[in-house]
Amino acid sequence: MTSSASTTDITRADVCAAAVADAFSEDGEIFGSPMGLMPMLGVRLAKLTSNPDLVLSDGESLFLGGVPPVGAKADVVEGWIPFRRVFDVVAYGKRHVMMGATQVDKDGNQNISAIGPFDRPKRQLLGSRGAPGNTVSNRTSYWVPKHSTRVFVDAVDVVSGVGPKRAKEAGVGASKYNDIHRIVTNLAVFDVKGPGDTVRLLSVHPGVTVAEVQEATGFDLGVSDPAAVPETRTPTMEELVLIREVLDPKGLRFKEVPAA
Repeated sequence: MTSSASTTDITRADVCAAAVADAFSEDGEIFGSPMGLMPMLGVRLAKLTSNPDLVLSDGESLFLGGVPPVGAKADVVEGWIPFRRVFDVVAYGKRHVMMGATQVDKDGNQNISAIGPFDRPKRQLLGSRGAPGNTVSNRTSYWVPKHSTRVFVDAVDVVSGVGPKRAKEAGVGASKYNDIHRIVTNLAVFDVKGPGDTVRLLSVHPGVTVAEVQEATGFDLGVSDPAAVPETRTPTMEELVLIREVLDPKGLRFKEVPAA
C-alpha cells in the first residue's frame, strides 16, 4: 500500500488528534473512555502507538479487542459493558474519561448542565450526568472543539465536573482521586496545575499565537512570557498514516476541526 500521508500538509485536526493521544500516552493499563469523535480518534491513536495497554470500548456496550476506524462497527469484541457496569468501573477508578465541556472556568470546573442562574436557567443542557462521579473518581480530561470566551469563562454557571480547588475545599472524599489531566481545544493544550490549581497553558497549536488563545479565553491565563510557551507537537509520519488511512479515512475529524 502506498501512503498518501505527508508531513507538509498537516491539518489542525491532525494536531488535535495527536494531542488527545498524548493525554492518554502514560496511562498504562487503564480503561480509556472517550466521549465524542475527536476523543475517540485520539484514544485509538494512542492505543496503536504510545500506549498499547489501553482498554477501549465502542462507547456504547462493548470492550474492543481490535481498533476499528471511528464510526465503524467493532470488528473484534473482548467483552460486554452495559451502562450499569460503567458505574462499577467509575467507582473502581482505573479509567480515564475525556468529556466535552460547555463551559470551563479558571479553576478547571466544567459545566454541561445549564446556562444562566441555577434556579431559572436561560438554556437547559444535558444535566450533570456522569461528570461529578468522573471528576472525583477517575482521571478526567476535556475536549473543546471551539475555543471561545463563551466556553472559557471566569466562573461556570453550574459546576458539573469538579476542579481541584473545589475538590480540596470539599474534603478528601472529593479530592483524593480528583485528577483533571488535560484540556485539549482547537487552539491549544492546558492542564490545571497553574498557581492555586488554576488552568495553565501548556502549548499552542501550530499557526496559533498565545495572544489569540488569550483573546478567546474569558480569564487571564497569566502568561508572562508568550515566547516561552511551546508549540503543540505535530503528528509523526506513522501517526499521520494511522489517522488518515486507518482510523479516520473518511475525514470525520474535519466536522469538529475544519481544514483551513
